[in-house]
Amino acid sequence: MAARLMNAQAQVCRLGKHVASEATVVRQFHASCYTASKVALSKFDSDVYLPYEKLNKRLEVVRGRLNRPLTLSEKVLYSHLDDPANQDIVRGTSYLRLRPDRVAMQDATAQMALLQFISSGLKKVAVPSTVHCDHLIEAQIGGPKDLARAKDLNKEVYDFLASTCAKYGLGFWKPGSGIIHQIILENYAFPGLLMIGTDSHTPNGGGLGGLCIGVGGADAVDVMADIPWELKCPKVIGVNLTGKISGWTSPKDVILKVADILTVKGGTGAIIEYHGKGVDSISCTGMATICNMGAEIGATTSLFPFNQRMADYLKSTGRAGIASEAQKYQAKILSADKNCEYDELIEINLDTLEPHVNGPFTPDLGHPISKLGENSKKNGYPMDIRVGLIGSCTNSSYEDMGRCASIAKDAMSHGLKSKIPFNVTPGSEQIRATIERDGISEVFDKFGGTVLANACGPCIGQWDRKDVKKGDKNTIVTSYNRNFTGRNDANPATHCFVTSPELVTALSIAGRLDFNPLTDELTGADGKKFKLKAPFGDELPAKGFDPGQDTYTAPPPSGENVKVAVDPKSTRLQLLEPFDKWNGQDLTDLTVLIKVKGKCTTDHISAAGPWLKYRGHLDNISNNMFIGATNYENNEMNNIKNQRNGSWGGVPDVARDYKANGIKWVAVGDENYGEGSSREHAALEPRHLGGRAIIVKSFARIHETNLKKQGLLPLTFANPADYDKIQPTSKISLLNLKSLAPGKPVDAEIKNGDKVERIKLNHTLNDLQIGWFKAGSALNRMKELAQ
Repeated sequence: MAARLMNAQAQVCRLGKHVASEATVVRQFHASCYTASKVALSKFDSDVYLPYEKLNKRLEVVRGRLNRPLTLSEKVLYSHLDDPANQDIVRGTSYLRLRPDRVAMQDATAQMALLQFISSGLKKVAVPSTVHCDHLIEAQIGGPKDLARAKDLNKEVYDFLASTCAKYGLGFWKPGSGIIHQIILENYAFPGLLMIGTDSHTPNGGGLGGLCIGVGGADAVDVMADIPWELKCPKVIGVNLTGKISGWTSPKDVILKVADILTVKGGTGAIIEYHGKGVDSISCTGMATICNMGAEIGATTSLFPFNQRMADYLKSTGRAGIASEAQKYQAKILSADKNCEYDELIEINLDTLEPHVNGPFTPDLGHPISKLGENSKKNGYPMDIRVGLIGSCTNSSYEDMGRCASIAKDAMSHGLKSKIPFNVTPGSEQIRATIERDGISEVFDKFGGTVLANACGPCIGQWDRKDVKKGDKNTIVTSYNRNFTGRNDANPATHCFVTSPELVTALSIAGRLDFNPLTDELTGADGKKFKLKAPFGDELPAKGFDPGQDTYTAPPPSGENVKVAVDPKSTRLQLLEPFDKWNGQDLTDLTVLIKVKGKCTTDHISAAGPWLKYRGHLDNISNNMFIGATNYENNEMNNIKNQRNGSWGGVPDVARDYKANGIKWVAVGDENYGEGSSREHAALEPRHLGGRAIIVKSFARIHETNLKKQGLLPLTFANPADYDKIQPTSKISLLNLKSLAPGKPVDAEIKNGDKVERIKLNHTLNDLQIGWFKAGSALNRMKELAQ
């Protein structure tokens, strides 16, 4: 770790070379290299220190250049620039080269990220990095039994991750430790942090004032390899909060309202920055909830300004030193400048904000609770709720659990329990141990609830659901963040509604969508009518947090003698082979593998659930490629026509046939293609099975970057109506690729029989990314440069 610090300091010192004409600034930069704060980054990184002084020095350089008030997100982002003196900075246009403070990976995405890191030939990670085992634990019976089963089923993967962490210097959080984002909030996040994580809900850390950004594994490899990380300079959307949260309204309702306003793609290319007097009425973990679900509107990330609620949380989680240090830099770095400008501004009055329930099938379809019953009946949604689920990385704080327990106790005082199965997912071992100590788990048990393992579980499809058959139309309500078709239980007929944990609890008591706890009465066991009291829960535990079992493994001082073995016969792990380089020729007469109709998320391109076990084996997991996408030709999933022989088959099967016969192909998609999870398998699989380009109306940010990293061309129609010109039998040629350049459209030729049409396709590739395409992938390019 000491070596990492020296490396980081040396990098900052190198920045001084770029500002030689500004002698005073250069001296300040060099001075900052040796006067860094001695407050540790975390209790697990005791010899790496908070970077506030050097961040402030970098920011002074940027301030001098831009000479204007800065938003909070600009301050945090620009203070992490690799070259603050010379970096082009234009919101929405420039590509920034950044130096993140740390990297976090969950076990499903970490497998491929670490396989890529191993393939790079590097000896040790350059920045503090961690792996968190939370995705591979299936919910079946209850926490202890489900965890034991997962450890047995996934032993090969857990052993691989643990040994790789030991060898290359990463911290390892064992299965059962909790969900990555909750662990980060409890242990690693701090105000002003810049972190990348291989999960789309990494922005959860914005609740502690950090810029935490979801990426693909290849981006994580860059940072771990000490290569500046590239991000298109985000625009900034401001959300001004006035009033005060109270009663049944919760922090979750803020982001549900924002999602309703902006839609699932309204935040694309932007950071959502919350500010205003209303901020102080929201707990730190409540702010994290809001930032977490910002992923559902396509935002790069979200964050809040540092305040007392954050300081209280830091102190409660054993980080008083960080709180004290952050207060010194509150005005300089950790809050927006007065009169700063936003690209868009949203106003929300918390005094009048009504609790919301969003869905089904998309997280941006908002229903105020007063309209939910009416809207559900009008749209034919199943009114009876089958299962209620609270927790997940979005809503599993001590405060969330306490508020839900208060509702459950109120109902039980009238002789009522949950009418339906009620599942509780603690966010971390610390939360599980604390709610067990304080009697909250016992309340849930008496209420009829089941406490699941400290893991993602049903939120990501890790749910062995038995109460309905696939195809049965039914309704569930969750406090999760995402509700795409089939997301939770692989049943496309399940109508999932996303709301606050408080409303999930209340709706579980009534068992119907047309119950409004703000106005409607229930009938107690004694036959008397009553209304549920507004929920209440302590923000932080009065007795402090109980850490529970020790689930962390630090890397040894040297991993030189640690062996990482991958069995060549394994069905779950597979060492990577480099992708082929571009041959320098135009891509002509490409076959259309599939023209996708409508929404196509990364869940549709590379399903999770039972497929998670193959995340470390590229060839095996490629058997799920596009199986959830709707084929434009026949409105069916996983049934396309093989243009080579006229037969019909599953998408992966046809793609494998094309690959075996040397046929290169493209996939065609609609708006916001690749929204949702950060999973880079949705880019790796098409590349592995012979894809050369993805042509769509528009992309979601993370997926577009993932495609670039793997050497695929992500192209958008200059005229969206050209989507209609492509037929399943079309042949597409991408021309003049030797002159591929930033900002220059690609000429494309569409052949439909004897008819040939020319169209323009746009791209956002810069010079560096064009190098990835030519080399065959970013990893290939990294090796070329190393050689």
